[in-house]
Amino acid sequence: MPKILHGEQVTLRPATMADVPALAAIRAKPEVRRWWRGGPDLAAEVARELAEPDDGKLVIEHEGRTVGLIQWHAEKDPDYRHAGIDIYLDPSVHGRGLGPDAIRTLAWHLFDDRGHHRITIDPAASNGAAIRCYEKVGFRPVGVMRQYERDIDGTWHDGLLMDLLADELTDRATTSAAEGECRQEPAEP
Repeated sequence: MPKILHGEQVTLRPATMADVPALAAIRAKPEVRRWWRGGPDLAAEVARELAEPDDGKLVIEHEGRTVGLIQWHAEKDPDYRHAGIDIYLDPSVHGRGLGPDAIRTLAWHLFDDRGHHRITIDPAASNGAAIRCYEKVGFRPVGVMRQYERDIDGTWHDGLLMDLLADELTDRATTSAAEGECRQEPAEP
């Protein structure tokens, strides 16, 4: 995806290998690592993820600084065609509406430019802050995926499947006043 996307506060641009140090530093922060686990060498893991031939990994920039990553993939079977997204954001910018702006910006692109009609996202069922943010953009809970992901301690945790149809995407004016509540919950000690 060579296209650069502009939201109200963020710019989304294709990620490159030059972004690995900044993205690995964000992924290493406890508030992010809690939800985006990884091995001991996060830089190598981020580099490996960026090299994967999938649909799109976009750096989230705010005021000229890398503050996160948003990625998407597409189910290409015409009978099940839809897109899925994932996002992580530097905790230093939580509560400013950048996450919802990035999600909304990518969603408009996926609906308008890529022809999708439905987008899914699957936060951990216990990640209340992320779920509230996604709901503000228009995502709705579909159901709990039991024992969906393995935690760093080896136990399984539930995920929440959420989806968004094109006509449910909220506009910027609807959510901008409430976006300040979208803070990540602190990592557990």
